[in-house]
Amino acid sequence: MLMVMNRITMRHLARWTALQPYRHRTRYTYDEYKETADWLLANTRSRPRVGIICGSGLGGLADLLTDKTSFPYEKIPHFPQSTVSGHAGRLVFGELSGKQCVCMQGRFHFYEGYPINKVTFPIRVLHLMGVEALIVTNAAGGLNEQFKVGDIMFIKDHINMPGFAGQSPLCGSNEDRFGVRFPCMSDAYDKTFRRLALESALELGYKDFVREGVYCMLAGPTYETIAESRMLKLLGADAVGMSTVPEVVLARHCGMRVFGTSLITNKVVMDYSSQEKANHEEVLQTSKDRAEALQGLVTNLVGRMD
Repeated sequence: MLMVMNRITMRHLARWTALQPYRHRTRYTYDEYKETADWLLANTRSRPRVGIICGSGLGGLADLLTDKTSFPYEKIPHFPQSTVSGHAGRLVFGELSGKQCVCMQGRFHFYEGYPINKVTFPIRVLHLMGVEALIVTNAAGGLNEQFKVGDIMFIKDHINMPGFAGQSPLCGSNEDRFGVRFPCMSDAYDKTFRRLALESALELGYKDFVREGVYCMLAGPTYETIAESRMLKLLGADAVGMSTVPEVVLARHCGMRVFGTSLITNKVVMDYSSQEKANHEEVLQTSKDRAEALQGLVTNLVGRMD
């Protein structure tokens, strides 16, 4: 009996050992991040200091860049590929308001089946390329009853629901060359950038549809239930979406300054008698309708950044 148990144990041990090379294939080494950054630096003259991540339907921000060089994600070493409608899947380098910028025309999401380290892979690459400030945009559902469809919300804080469940890009051994083991998140969204963005909004005449609030991330891809929406509102969330937070966490770990904005593309359903239903087509249409204003806001903000 003991010999049988020993054979079973040895088989399990052998299988466990054989699987070890695959368990961490979703994690990247410092050298892999650097290989991607070096490849990009070798293939463009741009030396960006500002990074911009475009949310659903907001990829037109990249079209504002001048003297552009673009790379499809599938051509970039180690890069994942975006599979969501409204995300073109290109990394675009160029100049905006006198600043060297790089724009992610499409991001990656947890719900696409990517592990959290793949979702956030580009952030450390941008850091190694010299990016110091990150602008993140997203399309989100409005939980705050004062918000209207088409409002632009400056993110002042976030609620990281996947993080509560242990889904963090910082899980595992810490890479000290990027940042400290326990990074602070109470200052995740830069107050100076928010002030500059408000100045930009006032200058452009956007005061009536600019808000400030707390963004909550869910993993998706389902839209939230009525009970979930009510809970999130009680927690203090003003808007809810399926992205952004993991990227912000990793950017702050690298020491980047962050400005975040959510375009309110739909009102979240919180009444059981309502016949309204959230859908991706509405998200893309609202993004299209408000694209010009958001592009103008980001352009003005980048010009004000030191």
